[in-house]
Amino acid sequence: MLTRRLMSVSCVAALCVLFLSARPAPVTVCPGFLPENDLKIPVGMKMAGGLTRAQYDEVMDRLEEIYKPVVAAKGGVLQVNRMWEDSTVNSSAQRKGNKYILNMYGGLARHSAVTQDGETLVACHEMAHHLGGAPKLSSWGATWATNEGQADYAANLKCMRLMFSGSKSAHFSRAEAPDPVAQKACKQAFRGAKDQAMCLRVATAGLSVAALFKALTNDPKEYRFDTPDPTVVKETSDTHPKTQCRLDTYLQGALCTKSATEGLSDSDVNPGTCTRSQGYEAGLRPLCWYKPPESEALQLISRAQPKVRQSLDKDAALSALGNSALWQGL
Repeated sequence: MLTRRLMSVSCVAALCVLFLSARPAPVTVCPGFLPENDLKIPVGMKMAGGLTRAQYDEVMDRLEEIYKPVVAAKGGVLQVNRMWEDSTVNSSAQRKGNKYILNMYGGLARHSAVTQDGETLVACHEMAHHLGGAPKLSSWGATWATNEGQADYAANLKCMRLMFSGSKSAHFSRAEAPDPVAQKACKQAFRGAKDQAMCLRVATAGLSVAALFKALTNDPKEYRFDTPDPTVVKETSDTHPKTQCRLDTYLQGALCTKSATEGLSDSDVNPGTCTRSQGYEAGLRPLCWYKPPESEALQLISRAQPKVRQSLDKDAALSALGNSALWQGL
């Protein structure tokens, strides 16, 4: 009898181990919204600035209000971990089974450079890792996730506009004066005053987080909307773009005139975004992290005037279409 009981207990224990090992492990998109850093801003730290707990919760409440039903429609559950007590200056996204997880640390929200609009951008970046479409990560064991540059782009193109719609976010803290470069660009991109104002607010939020990047890297260089990163990558990068490149991406996401409710694709970079193959000249993903597919160049050739197209040597035409000046947005 004793032997049978021991065998029964052993079998149950083995089944438990098997069950636990089969449970999906959470996959974190690394290294977070910011590059890995040792900065800590605990609750109550003097001169910390940034947001109060109430302001932080307002951003999270708004995010959950908008995206819980969106995630539920995909068969998932949105879990926003409000880690206010945690002093970490970062944020991250995870996927565990059907759970779409955002880890929102209080340390980042308490940084003096962060406004509520800036915190909204951080939250939208993490949300975009789940819902931002292609390009997807090709490494880190998190192929479900949108890559870093696209998460920045989709955050301003979709999530930020939804977060700032309506009256619940109208009072969020933000930069006191509008950036003149972004203001001019938004007026050129949009006709209506309401759309121009939304574009400007979304773009300006990027300045808040750019100031955070600058502070963490101790870089004396100023980052501005009128000094775009001239880098042209040979392949699309999955890692965090440099500060100027990220600021360029925020502006381009704001300038794209596609609707905030038009869906993005996990496999196609065109739906819901602005690309040259669709005839857009502004709102393009910056070349400092993004390499357009060759199909875009081929589509552009097919749209050229017949006489001009016939006079072009095919290889020369493809080479010209790959020129950085042609692909570069504002």
